[in-house]
Amino acid sequence: MDKRTFRFLFSRLEDHPVFQSESNHSQTPVVVQLAVGLDRLGHEGNGTCIARSMELWGVSHGTLVNFTRRVMTAIEDVLSSELKWSSPRERHQISRMFAEKGFPGCVGLIDGTLIELLQRPRFDGETYYDRKANYSINAQIVCDHRRKITFLYCGLPGSVQDVSAARRSTLWKYLERDESVIFGREEYLLGDSGYIPMPHLVPAFKVSAANCEKSDFNNCLAHARVINEHCIGVLKSRWHSLKQLRTQLKSDGAVEHDPTPNENPTATGLGAGQSGTSLCNRVMENALRICRQHGGFLNRQRRMQDNNGVFHAP
Repeated sequence: MDKRTFRFLFSRLEDHPVFQSESNHSQTPVVVQLAVGLDRLGHEGNGTCIARSMELWGVSHGTLVNFTRRVMTAIEDVLSSELKWSSPRERHQISRMFAEKGFPGCVGLIDGTLIELLQRPRFDGETYYDRKANYSINAQIVCDHRRKITFLYCGLPGSVQDVSAARRSTLWKYLERDESVIFGREEYLLGDSGYIPMPHLVPAFKVSAANCEKSDFNNCLAHARVINEHCIGVLKSRWHSLKQLRTQLKSDGAVEHDPTPNENPTATGLGAGQSGTSLCNRVMENALRICRQHGGFLNRQRRMQDNNGVFHAP
């Protein structure tokens, strides 16, 4: 983190009540507490070790934990408002940018990522065991064409599929109440094949390379969706602690989860129905038409397929 960003955070957080002493003893200066907290959040593995941080900053174990908790509390209280859904005007601009990639109406990209846990959670630990043989929590991230995160939902166990996690997120809860608040007419998100068609979500098809039309569509979608992959990569590169959390989840209230998740959701169960399928068909037609107007793109994508028909994203 550069000095400019640090100063910005300090100016926003220094007056938070958590840094105000409730006794006659004054707290350590906020600038020091902030530096300690950010140092721990910015490291992974041994870099977040308590002993290492105690030696580096010259503080006790309890003080180190208090500094970190205060910083995280202040960040959540003060800066959570910075993470907000795009306004109608912003979505219009996002849609215009994605139209150049063949997806008019797209107002964001959704993808899931797993945040590994160092230890097995004590409560319902088996539900956190993911497909990569690690214990983790699932995070759903939506970003725009600039890699700006516009929505984040984190806390479900790592065994929960992306489509289930998305359906349980606060975004879809708002969507069920009043979709006009979240999406305009013909607006949607793009996702990978881990999702299923829904009224405002268009995923990649689960098809082999032998299906040329759907394969071409998947290539077009991958070209646009790589932005979200870059976004998640940058996020974890800046905050290394997200690569592996050393925090022990000790109770069922540590994160939001459903101990009996539905791991095989159907289109009907998620409210997709004919609406989601019709949207996918319209999006595919538009994407292929626009991409074929720039035929060189699809030709280059086809050349990137190996003899087994596997697509390698650039």
